[in-house]
Amino acid sequence: MKSAAFASALFLVIAMSAAGVAHVLWLKSAAARRFTLPIDMGRTFRARRLFGENKMLRGFVVMPPAAAVTFGVLGAARGHLPSWLSQGVWPLQPAEFAVLGLACGLAFMLAELPNSFVKRQLDVVPGQPPSSPLLRALFFVIDRCDSVLGVLIVASLLVPVQALTWVWVLILGPCLHALFSIALHRLGVKARAL
Repeated sequence: MKSAAFASALFLVIAMSAAGVAHVLWLKSAAARRFTLPIDMGRTFRARRLFGENKMLRGFVVMPPAAAVTFGVLGAARGHLPSWLSQGVWPLQPAEFAVLGLACGLAFMLAELPNSFVKRQLDVVPGQPPSSPLLRALFFVIDRCDSVLGVLIVASLLVPVQALTWVWVLILGPCLHALFSIALHRLGVKARAL
C-alpha cells in the first residue's frame, strides 16, 4: 500500500508539472513577448544586475495562475482518484486548492531569485554556467532544487506536509525540473539545457 506522504508528493509534483507545461507553452508564445521586461528593471547592487536579463515578468504571468488551475482541478477530482492517492490529498475545497496552487506557483518563481542574485554577484553570465567547476556543480544542484524548495516551504506553511513528502518531492521534483529545462532549451527559450 502506498503511503499518504508519497501520495501528497505525487499530487504536488503532478500539479506543478502540469502548470509547468502551461508555463513552457506560454514562454514560447507570441503573447509572452509583450512581457519581456526584466523584473529587476535594470537595477544593480555593487554595480551588478540584481537578477539579470533572463528573469522577466513573463515568467510570473502564467505560472501562478496555471498552478492555481491545476491544483483546483486535481483537488476537485480528489473523489475520483484511486484511494491510495486520495488519502494523501488534503481535504480542501477546490477554491482552497486553487489558493494553495497560486501560492505554490508564486513560490516556484520567487525561489529562483536568490540564486540568480548570487550568480550575478559572482559575475556569472545569465544563462551560462559558472567558469569554476566547483561553482558549476554547486549551482547545477541549486538550479534544480530552488523552486522545488520554494513550493515545499509555502505548501508546508499552508497545509500539513509530512517530512517524507519533502523527501519524495526532492527526489521527483528536480528530475522533472531538469526535463522542463531541456524542453525550454529545445524550444529556444533558454540558452542551455542544463
